[in-house]
Amino acid sequence: MGNELTGEGVVEMAELIMAVEDYEREEEQRWEKGIDIIASPFKSDDKILMRVITKPSSKSGVIGTTAVREMGEELERKDYDKGFLIGKRFTKDARDVMIQEGIEMASKKIMPPFEPQRLYVTIHNHINRLCRAKCGHAPKEESDCKGYSDGHYSCKIRLISDNAQFHLERGWVNLLQNDLKQFLTIDKSASN
Repeated sequence: MGNELTGEGVVEMAELIMAVEDYEREEEQRWEKGIDIIASPFKSDDKILMRVITKPSSKSGVIGTTAVREMGEELERKDYDKGFLIGKRFTKDARDVMIQEGIEMASKKIMPPFEPQRLYVTIHNHINRLCRAKCGHAPKEESDCKGYSDGHYSCKIRLISDNAQFHLERGWVNLLQNDLKQFLTIDKSASN
């Protein structure tokens, strides 16, 4: 993926936001320029539209004001409580319109300001779930886990977990986000 953000990378961004915000996916609709994910916060009736643009209209891949205005109309027409527009890049005018319309945005340079502790709590929830699925229980203490011994990791979950702990101690938000993305990928492949 390098420095470029592919269509799949944009979808990963949406999944990361949903995991940290604890949104439940209600519905998904694909359209020619991307995916609309209708979600709701855990134990809430609020409806959130997460519009993921994987194929922007412009050849440069930059999302402009037309896409933002279309989303604003969709939010109003279907009475959504909140909207996220997620894409590779946005024009300055598009960012300005999103601020005016109250639409949240995410791109390769702009992510919601997640606190390291909040990311780690989300990661920890995935660790527990994946450990239970793989080993039948979530370890209560480090010594309960057999995924690391004699200086070697035999379990990817344990490796990412230890990395996440290190990244939390340093306050490295970008690396914590990457740790969470790895768990989301493991979670997704375990579900399939």
